[in-house]
Amino acid sequence: MKRGLLAIKTGLQKNKLPVQATEFFPTSFFNLYTIVRVLLVTGLMIFFLQVYGQPEPNFKKILTDRSEKIVNTLHINDSGIYEKLVECLVNQYINVNAIHERAKTSITEIKLKALSAEATQAEIKLQEEKKSSQLLQLHEKFLAHLKKSLTNEQVEMIKDGMTYRVFPITYAAYQDMLPGLTAKQKEKIYGWLKEARELAMDEGSSEDKHKVFGKYKGKINNYLSAEGYDMKKEGEEWQKRTKEREAKTKEQKSS
Repeated sequence: MKRGLLAIKTGLQKNKLPVQATEFFPTSFFNLYTIVRVLLVTGLMIFFLQVYGQPEPNFKKILTDRSEKIVNTLHINDSGIYEKLVECLVNQYINVNAIHERAKTSITEIKLKALSAEATQAEIKLQEEKKSSQLLQLHEKFLAHLKKSLTNEQVEMIKDGMTYRVFPITYAAYQDMLPGLTAKQKEKIYGWLKEARELAMDEGSSEDKHKVFGKYKGKINNYLSAEGYDMKKEGEEWQKRTKEREAKTKEQKSS
């Protein structure tokens, strides 16, 4: 709670809005622009109280449980290495979310300025570029840390764990749906999905991680369509084959 309140206080000071505004500003000062800014800061106060004002042990436990599930797949026997890996993942989740939240706040403040549409978009673009740069630096630092104690295969497992294994599952699905894929086509699909995974790792929520993969699936489907595949028809036939396999497997288990 202390940390949440400290964040609120810092936010108020940064925006130059005192806690008791009426003691320092005359009533006439509160024009529409000021009222909007006060409402904005009030909203941020509520946000910080809800997210950061909760007991730190409980908040950290959620991240720790998530990280432990991922690290458990590596079957690490050294307890020291295990604990360091869990801590590394927890810190990564916290830092990624912090970068996204700072960017959101900055963009909201930009939109409140009395700027032209063109100037607003220019500032927002700069903020997005700043966010991307910070995420990239954090991403590279995180991977470098993992590689100190893990094999390449284990690092890949960490990446898949942080992105809900969408990469291997989707790649297997494309191969199952389109058994006639050439080596070149498989390489294209694999490369795009791998690229999507790297970007998805730096998103702050499950929904945003899946959105990244969704964009790349669209790119893959467009590529395959250009290669002569009727993706709608292929998808329907694949679903039919999948249901037939599942029914057959269920029948064999029951007999």
